[in-house]
Amino acid sequence: MPTKIKSKPGLRKAFSASPKELQDYFEHIPKLLDDFPMHVCLAYVFSRLELGQNMALYCGAVRIHKVNAEVASNAVGTQHLTRKNFVSLYKTVFDVDIPTAAHADLKSAETTRDMVMHGKKPTDGKIRNAIARVLEYAEEINKQLNAQHGLKPFGDLRGFAGKSKKLDKRTSRFLLKGMGFEIS
Repeated sequence: MPTKIKSKPGLRKAFSASPKELQDYFEHIPKLLDDFPMHVCLAYVFSRLELGQNMALYCGAVRIHKVNAEVASNAVGTQHLTRKNFVSLYKTVFDVDIPTAAHADLKSAETTRDMVMHGKKPTDGKIRNAIARVLEYAEEINKQLNAQHGLKPFGDLRGFAGKSKKLDKRTSRFLLKGMGFEIS
């Protein structure tokens, strides 16, 4: 059950209680909370969320499936990722579902994000809680992928691929296409 965030100081406290790699990954949250309206911070966390989701797919393809890094980068970079499509690709790449509770919490945050992006005005309380849900989701994804594959897509990824031999570009393209990536 997610923590209910009742104030900006409560959100700062929740952020400070997050693991160090998440604080580093979402480094601008404290300054955004101080200097901008809440919806700006929400847009930032969703921008970082989507980057982290792309990195998860990229890292999974390269580390687990030994796909050529350049081909994986192009495939993920050109993939039109919808929410549903990401869930499907995540399952295919990692052979595991997104943690259920974290995914449910993210859906509520996405509803608030959609309101903001489409010119509606959710309450600051909804926005605060949406930001907290994104942080919790990112933490759960990091925990799951770190435990199973040594990856933290919402963190420092230096050395994630190791020195193992990767597939050639042609084979990498076929593999990614078979996984559901839109490869030209």
